Amino acid sequence: MILDVEPYQRASTLILDAFETYLNEFQSITLKARDRFIQKNWQEGRNDALKRLDLYSLTVRKTVEDMRGAMGPLLKKDRIGKEMKQAYASMVAQRDDSELAETFFNSVTRKIFSIVGMIPDIEFTTPDFKIPMIQERQCFICRSHLLPENRFSFQNTFEKILCAYKDELELQHLEQDAKTIARVVETHLESTYKTQRMEYVEVIESVFYRQKAAYIIGRIRSSSHIVPLIIAFLNDNKGVRADAVLLTERSASIIFGFTRSYFHVMVTKPSEMINFLKSIIPNKRVSELYTAIGFHKHGKSELFRELTRSLEKTQDRFEIAQGEKGMVMLVFTLPSFDVVFKIIKDRFEYPKTTHRQAVRDSYRLVFIHNRAGRLIDAQAFEYLEFDRNRFSEEVLAEFRETAQETVFISDDLVTIRHLYTERRLRPLDLYIKEEDETHAMKAIIDYGRAIKELAACNIFTGDLFLKNFGVTRHGRVVFYDYDELCLLTDCHFRKIPKSRGYDDEMASEPWYFVGDKDIFPEEFRTFLRIPPNLKQAFEKAHGDLFDVTFWKELQNRISAGEVMHIFPYKQGKRFINIDM
Repeated sequence: MILDVEPYQRASTLILDAFETYLNEFQSITLKARDRFIQKNWQEGRNDALKRLDLYSLTVRKTVEDMRGAMGPLLKKDRIGKEMKQAYASMVAQRDDSELAETFFNSVTRKIFSIVGMIPDIEFTTPDFKIPMIQERQCFICRSHLLPENRFSFQNTFEKILCAYKDELELQHLEQDAKTIARVVETHLESTYKTQRMEYVEVIESVFYRQKAAYIIGRIRSSSHIVPLIIAFLNDNKGVRADAVLLTERSASIIFGFTRSYFHVMVTKPSEMINFLKSIIPNKRVSELYTAIGFHKHGKSELFRELTRSLEKTQDRFEIAQGEKGMVMLVFTLPSFDVVFKIIKDRFEYPKTTHRQAVRDSYRLVFIHNRAGRLIDAQAFEYLEFDRNRFSEEVLAEFRETAQETVFISDDLVTIRHLYTERRLRPLDLYIKEEDETHAMKAIIDYGRAIKELAACNIFTGDLFLKNFGVTRHGRVVFYDYDELCLLTDCHFRKIPKSRGYDDEMASEPWYFVGDKDIFPEEFRTFLRIPPNLKQAFEKAHGDLFDVTFWKELQNRISAGEVMHIFPYKQGKRFINIDM
């Protein structure tokens, strides 16, 4: 460090050095994903994921401490914040990851200067960030392969594609995998695009790893069409083999969904990666794509900018979210922006016995846990300011009644000390009332699957009420009310003891002792309140949820160290279930 430079230059250099330290460690952890997959070391892979999730916050905290120690009173110098921003902007302008570097600067300076709301002079705000231009341009992160004019001779092309990943994935069934992939692709293109000839295939050079699977991500192109190409690989007792190929925007959107854990993938040009992914999932938010590839803090920044741009273009006001009001969280939304905002209430309604820190701990658990495609990713924001006129009177009244410790209302502004954001969904209890019986039946069956898949990942939702689950635009049921969520292995599943007679059964209190963690699956039938026209189908598909044996066996498997894989695609898509 050169000590005779201007204080703002010293401060900016400190932040940039810290960002590069963070990025190097982030990439170092990410690189381990390949070995974890090849060696089937799922527990160490889980540890890597936890370490990487916490890396950003730990680095920011250390950077703030280091700056205060190195700069001291110089950080209070007039205009230093503005000068720091200008110097830093020049330092990172030519970087391939400039957007990530600027977000890191904001994370540090918001703490250094205790920023409430936004201060454009000393942090990078929405106008500073370019709106990502999703456009046709040369791809610098992918390999391109011409397709033969004969659409039924794709096998050689896919052999060439897989050969490029042979060493990294240690592919042992390359020819058979290529043959199966080609057959599925040919069938899909023939049925979907008829005589339209596809010209070439592009695949991202980096492999995407998540939990017990690896993915090659690409696209099949013609002059007028882009078809997503996602090849999923598993590593089992037969070695690494292709398990499925997914070829629709819907499938790609689910793979990169906001209910799944983040990928471990090497990214050297983030904006190029986002451009490629956006081309195959055009309806996916840029913020969600950054988050999906591991840059969750920048994804959060992009989400705030998306909200800011929406507020600038619209006139609607924040209103209370659809559905039954929560006992723990105050939930509101903006009709033109499909996100809900959640604030922890000052006091919780009876019979809730939890407390504020326990709720925050539950959201933390969701952040670090395998979400299995069934838990919505939540982003925490602090010290946001909004124009008071953008809130309905009903929301303002709720703030005054239930959230005075968190929300501060002035004549012009609403300042929120802490909130969570989640994607807005249709509550399951409303969905099954509003939809026809066919759609309602599919949703109620998927509700049971959601409970089971979360349990397989060591998550018990606590509240199993339908109102605490939502339905995505793809018809998937996911959980979003986290105040009683806990680890499955922390629960004590019991059978209800036999009563001693009529008096026991008619008593207002149970005739048996009930501990804090005691759960009686037999009771689920009573309080789930599944409508009569759907109840029989649910019990046929998921009647084991009412049996204590199901839960105890699952606990035993998890306690024994078994890591269960939750597929982000239907079983019918798996090659083992396709008649070739």
